Amino acid sequence: MTGAGGFIGSHLVERLVELGARVRALVRYNSRNDWGLLELLPPSIKNEIEVVLADLTDPHATTRLVQGQEIIFHLAALIGIPYSYIAPAHYVATNCGGALNLLEAARKYGVERFIHTSTSETYGTAQYTPIDEAHPLRGQSPYAASKIGADKLAESYYLSFGVPVATLRPFNTYGPRQSARAIIPTIISQGLSGNIIRLGRLTPIRDLNFVSDTVDGFIKVAECPQAIGELFNLGSGRAVTIGQLAQKIISLLGGGKEIIADEERVRPDGSEVMELICNYGKARKVLGWEPRVSIEDGLSRTVAFIRDHLHFYKPQLYNV
Repeated sequence: MTGAGGFIGSHLVERLVELGARVRALVRYNSRNDWGLLELLPPSIKNEIEVVLADLTDPHATTRLVQGQEIIFHLAALIGIPYSYIAPAHYVATNCGGALNLLEAARKYGVERFIHTSTSETYGTAQYTPIDEAHPLRGQSPYAASKIGADKLAESYYLSFGVPVATLRPFNTYGPRQSARAIIPTIISQGLSGNIIRLGRLTPIRDLNFVSDTVDGFIKVAECPQAIGELFNLGSGRAVTIGQLAQKIISLLGGGKEIIADEERVRPDGSEVMELICNYGKARKVLGWEPRVSIEDGLSRTVAFIRDHLHFYKPQLYNV
C-alpha cells in the first residue's frame, strides 16, 4: 500500500488491519521517522502495520516495497491544487513518475490486483451531470493534468502488459484527519478559532463523500474480480455549493460567523472546476457499493475531530 500516511490512506490501513489483512505501508521518508496520519491510529492498529520509509519517485525503493505483495493500494500523490501552480514539475515527478514506478514493479512481480486512485478533478468542469465514467477528461490544473497522466499510465499497463489494474475515481472525500488544505477542514478550523471565515469562490458545486464510504469502495474493488480493467466513480450523487457548505458548517458551530472573500484563495478563472456531481451507478451495479453516511452526520463527525485536534491546524494561514 502506498500513501498510507495520508488522509484516505490512514483510514484504509485501519480498516484493512481490522479485517485481518497483513499491511505493508509506504510512508515518505523523513528524518523524524514521522508516519503521518498513521500516528493517530490506536496502538493496537499501528503494531500490526509494517511501515516502509521510502520515496515513490525512487524506482529501486518501490520495487523492494512491492516484492512479495498480493494487492497494491496506490493512494500516494501530491493533491493540493494551489501548490500545483507553484511546483508543477514536482507533481509530474510524484504523480506520474511514482505511478510508473509502482506499475513497473507490479508488472515485474505479478501482483494479483493494482488499485489505482484517481480524482474527480480529472473531469474538469462538468459538461453534463451527473458525471459518469465516460465523461471527457480535462486538465484544468497541473494537479489534474498529472493525475490524468497517472490514470492513463495505469490504463496502459493493463492494456499493454495485463497488469490487473482497477481504478477508483473518488469525488470530494472528507472526514476526520483531513488536512486544512481541503475546504471542509478550512471552514471548520477557522470557525472554531474565531468569527471570520476566509474563503475563495462560493459558487463552485461539489459532491461530498464521507471517508468511510470511500474506504468501502476500495475494499469492494479489491474483492471484485469483475473490477479488473475498469474505472469506477465514487461519490454521493448530491450537490452542494461551497457557500451552502459553509452555512451548514456555521450552523453546526452555533452560528455567528462571517464569510469574507479572500482573493488569495481564488483559483485562476480557467482553472476553477465549477461543478462536480457524481454518477456512481457503475460502482453500485458492479461492486454493490452505495454511499451510506449523510452529509449532516459526516460533517458532525468531522467537526468533533477537528475540535479535539485543533492544535494540528493553522487556521490563520492559507494552507496550499
